[in-house]
Amino acid sequence: MTNTAPAPAHDRRATSAPAPDFRDLPRLIALMAGDEKHAPAAHSTLDALWVLYNRVLRVTPATVDDPGRDRFLLSKGHGPMAYYAVLAAHGFFGEDLLPGFGSYASPLGHHPDRLLVPGAEIGSGSLGHGLPIAVGTVLGLRAQGLTDPRVWVLIGDAELDEGSNHEAIAHAGPTGLDQLHTLVIDNASATHGWPGGIASRFASAGWATETVDGRDHEALYAAFTAPHPGRPLAVVARVEPQS
Repeated sequence: MTNTAPAPAHDRRATSAPAPDFRDLPRLIALMAGDEKHAPAAHSTLDALWVLYNRVLRVTPATVDDPGRDRFLLSKGHGPMAYYAVLAAHGFFGEDLLPGFGSYASPLGHHPDRLLVPGAEIGSGSLGHGLPIAVGTVLGLRAQGLTDPRVWVLIGDAELDEGSNHEAIAHAGPTGLDQLHTLVIDNASATHGWPGGIASRFASAGWATETVDGRDHEALYAAFTAPHPGRPLAVVARVEPQS
């Protein structure tokens, strides 16, 4: 993994907690993962989630209910340990909740629950739901006149085996939903493929696309902040195949 230096002052999100440190994430995940079968799925998202929350997303523990906040939707909710670790590192909840992950009384379930997890926008884990929800979220924001908040959704490459995602892709591009940003974690687990790679599927529907090393924090940041006026953005983050 590529360690990220502390974010520039203009990128940092206000929090009363100590400045979050990427190097602390393995320890936080270890409080949860153990022998949990989705630990590799969690680690595949770790770097991208870190860069988003540490340098890109305009949302803090103090602004989780602010209508003008950015929205992050974890569609790849069946491996949420990295997500929980990143949220804890950024002060959305205390790390004392992490050891209880998956237990009966814990708010941190094997799939996130938006009613229980501070900072979570959706309940997720069933493949193929997040991107259509993200499209609907953008349309809902526009209907309210909220054109500044950005909507990010993280999906796994295997979710592209679900037809619901392709309907969302086909709608968002021609509609020009430039508030929409999709992050695809590509760990070579999809059944189907496309000539030229995953990005070509989005490009064919009018999306702006970026394909990067999913462990390179500077490359991720550059891709996440690339201009894409009038078009939604898809960032394909390639990581090692899941064993």
